[in-house]
Amino acid sequence: MGKTIIVSNRLPIRITKVDNSFEFTPTSGGLATGLHSVHKNKNSLWVGWPGIGSDTLNQNEWEPLKKSLIDNDYCPVSLSTEEIDDFYYGLPNKCLWPLFHYFIEFSIFNKAHWESYVEVNEKFSKAVIECIEPGDTVWVQDYQLMLCPKMIRDACPDVTIGFFLHIPFPSFEIFRIFPWREALLEGVLGADLIGFHTYDYERHFLSSVKRILRKNVQFNRVIMGSREVVVDTFPMGIDYTKFNQAAQTHLAQKQTEKSELKIQLDVHIKGADDSKLILSIDRLDYTKGVINRIKAFDLFLDKYPEYLEKVRLVMLTVPSRADVPEYKRLKKETDEVVGRINGKYATVNWTPIWYYYRSMDFGDLIDLYMTSDIAMITPVRDGMNLVAKEFIATRVDGDGVLILSEMAGASKELHEAVLVNPFDRNAMADAIQKAIVMPVEEQKKRNSSMQKRLSRYTVNYWAKEFMETLESKATPNEEIGVVKLSDQIVSTVVESFQQAAKKMLLLDYDGTLVEFHENPEMAVPDEAVLNTIKQLTLLPNTDVAIVSGRDNVFLEKWFGNLGLTLVAEHGYFVKEHKQEWVIKGEANNQWKKDVMPIMEAFTDRTPGTFIEEKTKSLVWHYRKTDPELADERVVEVKTVLSSLISDNLSIMDMDKALEVVNRQISKGTAVSELVSNKNYDFILCLGDDVTDENMFTSLPSHATTIKVGKKKTDAKYYIEDIEHVKSLLSILADVNE
Repeated sequence: MGKTIIVSNRLPIRITKVDNSFEFTPTSGGLATGLHSVHKNKNSLWVGWPGIGSDTLNQNEWEPLKKSLIDNDYCPVSLSTEEIDDFYYGLPNKCLWPLFHYFIEFSIFNKAHWESYVEVNEKFSKAVIECIEPGDTVWVQDYQLMLCPKMIRDACPDVTIGFFLHIPFPSFEIFRIFPWREALLEGVLGADLIGFHTYDYERHFLSSVKRILRKNVQFNRVIMGSREVVVDTFPMGIDYTKFNQAAQTHLAQKQTEKSELKIQLDVHIKGADDSKLILSIDRLDYTKGVINRIKAFDLFLDKYPEYLEKVRLVMLTVPSRADVPEYKRLKKETDEVVGRINGKYATVNWTPIWYYYRSMDFGDLIDLYMTSDIAMITPVRDGMNLVAKEFIATRVDGDGVLILSEMAGASKELHEAVLVNPFDRNAMADAIQKAIVMPVEEQKKRNSSMQKRLSRYTVNYWAKEFMETLESKATPNEEIGVVKLSDQIVSTVVESFQQAAKKMLLLDYDGTLVEFHENPEMAVPDEAVLNTIKQLTLLPNTDVAIVSGRDNVFLEKWFGNLGLTLVAEHGYFVKEHKQEWVIKGEANNQWKKDVMPIMEAFTDRTPGTFIEEKTKSLVWHYRKTDPELADERVVEVKTVLSSLISDNLSIMDMDKALEVVNRQISKGTAVSELVSNKNYDFILCLGDDVTDENMFTSLPSHATTIKVGKKKTDAKYYIEDIEHVKSLLSILADVNE
């Protein structure tokens, strides 16, 4: 079994230079904790920036540091101070972070930042690629490295890649604003498994993929040619045991063992029998809703004056990105609002808000969690929020109330908390009052349910579940019941083709020889395809047929002079080599008068759709419309048509189209006639669509049938994409007799 390569923006260690050597201290963030089990419990390597600008060290320092990191299973990515500034403080934090958290007004769309983002992602990808060996698995983390999966995939097509986004993914209407949206989505889709904290983020991502990239999305899977990308939800947990046991230890502390902070907190508790502490812990970030929370506390004191001098808000605000202008303004506003409220309500013996602008060590954090009666965690947008989970884990006596924002990812799991809209200050003020008067029995009942859930779905379980799902993606293609057309199989096909006395090649057009286009008339064969087809027709004892849903006029225009058989409109028109077009089937088109008005009505109220009228069929195209609207309309159209059309008509699901056609006409019937009594000892059939399945099943058992794209099929093999089709046909065209 290969190793796991974890890729994150920073390595999970803090490096300190001591004299002429370096010391490593593990960091304690949620990501570092979550991936520790993956990194240490199996063969693994962690790729990331070590936290030191490469230009701040000379070569004599960098090389020993690099060696020491490698010895500890870390692979450092070298970034200069300028690259760090342009990258980390550029696109990720001046654009992606605010945009993905719905703060559009703070998003800066700077081309130079984007270019730096691409360059640094290339650096990370290169570092990973150099480490990859057969059987390895790669797990890329977060918004700083969203281009890496595709970059790694392009260099190592067979490697198994996972990607996890630890922040929200915004709705389509927000994401579409991003100028390089296509590249970002394609970058992420280089992975085999994409993980999000909540179903909402998963849904938003899939919606953007459908609407922007026009990819085929089936439930939680994105079809990428021969690949299938799974998109799923994995809510991140915490190290429950660590927080719970620490709380139990602190509970048993003697007075002399207590911290200064704990002593201060105890003084407040002793001040009145009904005194309450409300805890607020956040990084100083505009996404955390700090100002709204403080103003809601102000409103609470105004609405419920009976709690004056009894309730105190303990605010721990951890400094973050202090040099960024938006954060400077937020710090200034926070200071001002806290000062105003304290000035408004404070007495000699009571200050309504205790405000700490600093980090706290783990012990003090546990004391805050345990001593507080209420935790008020109300971000306006948050990917998960582990603080809420940590608070619940430390409630060893079972009491305490969690007030939690509906906009935090954690709210989907902690639904027993008092959930609030972080923009509704009045509701938040009322929630504080509700939390204060909540009976202890109810508190314990709510917390017990949450604790059981958190103790099961820990951060280690999260990592394990993601990795197990990712590893299952590494299993080959048997789930679709068809074999990939490998190089070895191609060699066998070519050999059979060479040895055959009489050969037939049956080729679909759209999706097989050319890519689909929003305007079907623009999907025309390039010169290389035309030349290959011509070469094939010139081979001895070789017949070539294009079997398509296209009309005969189109096929005649592009292939009429190439010396091959043409089948148009799924078999209604047939033109065998050096002969005229022949009509197959009945000439009655009266049904169109009934079907056309229905299609027109749906076209009128579905922007981007249009009708294509062929001689013997009607096609309703929806490739250009909104994919999610199309999903609804297709069901409606099929339902209405099914109730009206006669038994001799059928509705065919095409690629982004519905076609109504005579039931007696099919590609299967057409190819059966073409090959019958011809004694072909070699038949090759290529197609990509549902309509091509009729061809596959109608041909003799010795025929080589190939589906374009990894889909469920009756064909014997599948081939990855159109480029591989072209390559296969080129090989056959170059066969020397």
